[in-house]
Amino acid sequence: MEEILVQVKEVYKQFGASPALNGLSLNLAAHQQYAIQGPSGSGKSTLLYLLAGLDRPSAGEIWVAGANLAQLDDEAAARYRQKMVGLVFQFHFLLPTLTCLENIYLPARISGTPITKIAANVERLAVALEVEHCFSKFPYQLSGGEQQRINIIRALGLA
Repeated sequence: MEEILVQVKEVYKQFGASPALNGLSLNLAAHQQYAIQGPSGSGKSTLLYLLAGLDRPSAGEIWVAGANLAQLDDEAAARYRQKMVGLVFQFHFLLPTLTCLENIYLPARISGTPITKIAANVERLAVALEVEHCFSKFPYQLSGGEQQRINIIRALGLA
């Protein structure tokens, strides 16, 4: 039997008078990969923001790993994002005053995770994405593609 990691139950999201999601329900199993597809304005980004705990639904419930995201206070939502969510935005949001390696390790430092615990994973990802040579550089010294790959490592580093 598949373990359900995410349950979205009759979720609605309104932005003023404009509906972004209109009664969406879905179950996502653990250890699976999913793609969200649809035309511009169909609610893809809205759904991702809701699943990441960056926004709350207008109505309905979102359960992730047994937690109802709508019932989390701000502090609990921040812990959820820190421990359960890795986001890669279209813009990389790397801090320009930190080296790429410092940017990658920033979520670990904020969460109190020892760098030694994630260093091997970070190195493995950097080799796989062919950006290990970028660690000592600053974001402005990289191409856009390299910046995005560093961002991906930052998002997956704590995993």
